[in-house]
Amino acid sequence: MNSFRIFYSPFYYADIGENHVFPIKKFEFVRDRLLKDGTLQTCEIAEPQPAKIEDVLLVHTEDYITRLRNGTLTTREVRRLGLPWSKSLVRRSFLACSGTVNAARHALENGVASNLAGGTHHAFPDRGEGFCVLNDIAVAIRVLQKENLAQRFLIVDCDVHQGNGTAFIFKDEADVFTFSMHGAKNYPLFKEKSSLDIELPDKTGDAEFLEILDEALPRIFLHNPDLVFYLGGADPFEKDKLGRLGLTMEGLQQRDEAVLSFAKNKKIPIVTTMSGGYAQDINDTVEIHCNTIRAVKKIFVEAQTQNAPA
Repeated sequence: MNSFRIFYSPFYYADIGENHVFPIKKFEFVRDRLLKDGTLQTCEIAEPQPAKIEDVLLVHTEDYITRLRNGTLTTREVRRLGLPWSKSLVRRSFLACSGTVNAARHALENGVASNLAGGTHHAFPDRGEGFCVLNDIAVAIRVLQKENLAQRFLIVDCDVHQGNGTAFIFKDEADVFTFSMHGAKNYPLFKEKSSLDIELPDKTGDAEFLEILDEALPRIFLHNPDLVFYLGGADPFEKDKLGRLGLTMEGLQQRDEAVLSFAKNKKIPIVTTMSGGYAQDINDTVEIHCNTIRAVKKIFVEAQTQNAPA
């Protein structure tokens, strides 16, 4: 029986305007492409319910969540978030958060799971930033800790932008190792301190990026986590509008396979989330995200099938 699950909702979409730099339709496009090319089967897709308020409040302040839900964020807060407020944005944020929580539960039991959203690493306890409303990975960690399902975590953040919100939330916690490999001169201007930050120059390229990642993986896995969260951002891509790291599509696929294979070889469950991606052509962003799921299927699902007894 195929135990792989990927979490997706048609309500991952929100009304943010047709010309916004954030490609809000990418979630639907990724799902459709993976189904069309046979990477995914319909039975592997699970639809989450909105995250529970009490779970979200394990990370975020009650004041922020109340005003977020009521649509009473200040003009400055909305500007900092970078997305126009709407009921659909609130719904989308709670659903995407739940997708990561559910994927984490599933991965602990089955080795791997994915959320076709999530990785919203710029959200702080009292505010959203950089297109990130709720910090889904932080909420998932808090839920698992509260329920004693896992205690030690590793966050492997390969989005081109530092995961400042996540770094801030877990800055004093030895049980959560935050690793961010990002553009040194990119957003955010003022960066938080992760457990390990690797800052990269513009136009780093495939070879240098992959060499640095290969050297970092053994080091960060010394944390001996119960669960890994992987943010496979599409924005280090050479044609990304907000990226500048100069990685090719092939290099990004090798990045995904390196992280996933390391976790698999260590027998540590892993959750993948999408994080950012703003290519000039949305089809490139979609393909990069699809390649992450193809790598998951190749390394975890197909390999397991091949090794199963006849």
